[in-house]
Amino acid sequence: MLRITGQTRWIHSAGVASDHWVTAEQDDFLESMAEADEAVINHMHGKMMYLNVMNRLSVDCDCLPNPSEPDMHDIGVLSSLDPVALDQACVDLIHIAPDGASVTERIASRHGEHTLEYAEELGIGSRSYRLTVLD
Repeated sequence: MLRITGQTRWIHSAGVASDHWVTAEQDDFLESMAEADEAVINHMHGKMMYLNVMNRLSVDCDCLPNPSEPDMHDIGVLSSLDPVALDQACVDLIHIAPDGASVTERIASRHGEHTLEYAEELGIGSRSYRLTVLD
C-alpha cells in the first residue's frame, strides 16, 4: 500500500483503488512500485542503504500463500547505496545463472525490468553498476 493525500491506495491498482484489491495494467502496476519506492526514498531524504538476499529464488511472488518451490541455487547477498543499480545487478545475475531460465522467463513475461527503467527515469538511481565480489 501507499499513502496519497491522506488516503491509502493499493499499489497493485496503480493507486486507483483505496478500498479493495484491483489489478491494474501491468506497466501501470510496475510504475506504481517505482513511485512507492520514490516516496519512501524522499521521505528518508535519501539516507538509506539497500540489501538484497538472493536465496530461495522462485518464479512466484512471495506475497502468494503457496508460491512455487525455488528452482534456482542461492546466489548470495548484494548491497548498494543505489537501489536501481542493486536490483539491476540481481536481475543480471539471474539472467546468467545456469539454472535461472524459469525466473528469467517470468521476469520477461511480466515485463519486470520496466520497474527498473521507470525508476531510473524518476531519478531514483542508475541501472549502471560495478559488481565487486567480496569473500
